[in-house]
Amino acid sequence: MSAKLLFSVVLLTLGLAGCAGMSSEEKCTIGGAAVGGLAGSLLTNQSGVGTVGGAAVGGVVGHEVGRRGRCP
Repeated sequence: MSAKLLFSVVLLTLGLAGCAGMSSEEKCTIGGAAVGGLAGSLLTNQSGVGTVGGAAVGGVVGHEVGRRGRCP
């Protein structure tokens, strides 16, 4: 197994373990921020401002969705 792949697997495992004690609302907020950041980056040709703005908007939307109990 290459060192890069092993490092990625370890990071993914640690990242998922860190979410174990989170509420559904918190998970939705993080998921929304991740999706928003990706969308902002894609829509603004990888602009830092677009990425951060998208993450902020996505986090707010994810929080509201989670607060209403509609997060999977």
